[in-house]
Amino acid sequence: MLLSRDEAYIVRELVTVAPVTTRIRKIPVEVSPEKPEGLDRNCVANLDTITTIPKRCLSERIALLSAEEVHEIYKAIRFALGLKD
Repeated sequence: MLLSRDEAYIVRELVTVAPVTTRIRKIPVEVSPEKPEGLDRNCVANLDTITTIPKRCLSERIALLSAEEVHEIYKAIRFALGLKD
């Protein structure tokens, strides 16, 4: 799952991502898309393992998140990093 701001994709060679996995543990650092379009199985993004990768490793957009899902991503990032609201 891409986490970098949209403007970064144009100018940066590296982008920040959260891995998507089918290992679902139902913990606060996981966010599951409501409708996993373009994905053949149920999965979650794990915000505990945010990393940076070369942009050239990306090939195509699989799905877009809803506003509610983006809000859940923010909550999971704050939890993973121990940030208070």
